[in-house]
Amino acid sequence: MSPVPRKRFGQHFLRDRAVIGRILEAVAPRPEDHLVEIGPGRGAITFALLPLVARLDAVELDRDLIDPLARRAAGYGALILHQADALRFDFSTLAREGERLRLVGNLPYNISTPLLFHLLAQADCLRDLHVMLQQEVADRLVAAPGSRTYGRLSVMVQTWCRAQPLFGIPAEAFFPPPQVASTFLRLLPHNPAIPAIHDRQGHARLVAQAFSQRRKTLRNTLKGMVPPEQLAALGIDPGQRAEQLEVATFAALANAVSARAGESLEKPTRVLPGAPAEAVDPVS
Repeated sequence: MSPVPRKRFGQHFLRDRAVIGRILEAVAPRPEDHLVEIGPGRGAITFALLPLVARLDAVELDRDLIDPLARRAAGYGALILHQADALRFDFSTLAREGERLRLVGNLPYNISTPLLFHLLAQADCLRDLHVMLQQEVADRLVAAPGSRTYGRLSVMVQTWCRAQPLFGIPAEAFFPPPQVASTFLRLLPHNPAIPAIHDRQGHARLVAQAFSQRRKTLRNTLKGMVPPEQLAALGIDPGQRAEQLEVATFAALANAVSARAGESLEKPTRVLPGAPAEAVDPVS
């Protein structure tokens, strides 16, 4: 008996052979590739990939799917199953020294955005990613500045990857059919990021803060983080909204904030004349 899709895991099992064929064509696996699949489910993509590569790792959270996958894999190839939450999984542990992984997955819609951020944080060990996403999320990934769909996800993904939508997938290709259409994308990580980011965490905080209140201007959303004069010094109008800034502009702004913070920490101090020894003033 086939495992029943679980709503709490956001499971929608791919079943359309034509779509699986297009996925194989897009991924174009070679025998020497080290592929990693997120959420193999019943193995629709897994068993199509296995005969084509020397090794396939798969990360699956649902314990009930592990044994059926392992039993079926015996006749297909070398499948290494990891019963784990992809949101907490360290993918770099699968890569040999100097190796870059190729990741494939039907990302669960209920965790697709945090999972993407988790994968971006490990982009250094990834050669490419081929993923299925809710069409709405895919549209946000590739959105251009000034559009309604351009936001935090757009900036973060485009900072670290080149995103290429490949084809749409109708709801009927899955069991059970989701309420929305899907898109299959290719993400090609920039190693390092383009443009260069000096403080990765600082950049992430700034982008999140800038988009925290979309209708407000940068002067307001970045208040306490970036003074208006620093925005102006970079040619950024403090009266603009976050959605109007290019990806490269966010990088330049984050780098300027990081440099300014570093300068403040590195400034020597002096004792003020006539003041107690503990009273100090930064040397300007």
